[in-house]
Amino acid sequence: MALDNVITFPRSDEIGNCVTLLKRHSFLLTALAILACLCTIYLYFAVTLGSTDSCSGLAGAQKVSCQLQQAKASMGHGKLKFF
Repeated sequence: MALDNVITFPRSDEIGNCVTLLKRHSFLLTALAILACLCTIYLYFAVTLGSTDSCSGLAGAQKVSCQLQQAKASMGHGKLKFF
C-alpha cells in the first residue's frame, strides 16, 4: 500500500518516554502555563479590587433587596457583579 511508506510508527523506546512527550508538546505546555498564570493574576485582582459589600450588616429580606438593587445598578453600567 502507498501509505505504508509515509506513516511511521514510534519506536518502542519512545512510546512511554516522558521526555519525548514534553518535547513534542512544549509549545502547548508553555501556553497552558502562561494562561494559568494570567488567570490567577486576574482572579486575584478581581477579588481584591472588587466592589465592597454594603449589604453586609443586613439580614433576610433586607439583604436580598439590597443585593438586587446593587445588581440592577451594576447591570445599568455594563458591569456584571453579583456580590
